[in-house]
Amino acid sequence: MMLLLSILLAIALVFLAVDALHHLYVWQSRIKIGRLQDDSWQEAVQKRALRWLYHTPTAKLTDQSRLILWDMLRGNYSRSTIQVWQKASLLIGLTDVAVRTQDKALQAELSRFVAGLFTPQGTWKTPPKESDWIMLSHAVIRIPWIDVTRYQPAFEESLALLHSLKGEDGTVAYKAHMRGYRFVDTIGFICPFLAVYAQKFNDEAALTLALDQWGLFYQYGMMTSGGIPCHTYHVATKIPVGLFGWGRGLGWYSYGLLELYHALPEGHARQQELEKALRAFVDAALPFQHADGSWSWLIFDAKARKDSSITAVMGWTLSHLPLSLQTEATVKAALLARRYLQKVTRRDGAIDFSQGDTKGIGVYAQTFEVLPFTQGFALRF
Repeated sequence: MMLLLSILLAIALVFLAVDALHHLYVWQSRIKIGRLQDDSWQEAVQKRALRWLYHTPTAKLTDQSRLILWDMLRGNYSRSTIQVWQKASLLIGLTDVAVRTQDKALQAELSRFVAGLFTPQGTWKTPPKESDWIMLSHAVIRIPWIDVTRYQPAFEESLALLHSLKGEDGTVAYKAHMRGYRFVDTIGFICPFLAVYAQKFNDEAALTLALDQWGLFYQYGMMTSGGIPCHTYHVATKIPVGLFGWGRGLGWYSYGLLELYHALPEGHARQQELEKALRAFVDAALPFQHADGSWSWLIFDAKARKDSSITAVMGWTLSHLPLSLQTEATVKAALLARRYLQKVTRRDGAIDFSQGDTKGIGVYAQTFEVLPFTQGFALRF
């Protein structure tokens, strides 16, 4: 009996120790937060992003901060579909740095990383499973110094996945088990890849799918002003479902829309339509920026917690608008967003206080910690 009690006590202590170590690590990592400025900040964020590209921190599946080991053992702590868009964002951000600085060493390092994702035949070593994975396809296909035609078989795998998720309306579902809804997430996950794929491989159908995915969401998933997206809309009834003004939802929307706009051939028939939508988005989102440069996870609630992930995406969006939409206000807002991100950067270069992964329609994370996705977008502006 005593032996059994001793074993149970030892197990309990192990579980408690894992929780304690997690909380201790988070606490100590926030000591002297926000001390990095300008060039030193940029360098630290970049170094951290490159390290994470190979050893990506876990984006937690749950908000649970107790019995963490139990979640790990049950497989409820993380999912590969969450991890893949963390890695994709890091690769996108580091690619932008390598292009901007013409850093040949960084370009070579990223080329080595990318080569490790594929088989000798140019297919994915880990085939894409859900629409989240398509963001990694975009991260690779946009790299200008790589001959991406060698990876065309992998991109065709990605395209096949998207076609398998298409519904009767011709657009792509976020998950196979939720075909009745269209999530704003898909605007960011799939539209940028489709637009660049169409450009690289002269595939008009891919561009049409990207435009349809965005266009139907713009028609049925937005506030009446046309500026703020809802989380989803129901395909059959065309009714928006979930929250309007979810911060990272704005991020997915603006990321997809802006990348799609920039990938359109010059003079494309729908270019003005997309520019008008960008203007409506900026006009609607800009007033909800806080004085310190941040946006909240729920932008309509001034008391909601500030979210570094939407702040990073908004900063990039505002700094890469077409010239016709750039104003003194957008330039100032992008600068304020960057300054806010500096204030919430840990001393090791990790940007803190990003909202965790969303659990479902209407179920939003209330944990705000490190999210590699944020790190990638912070490097883009």
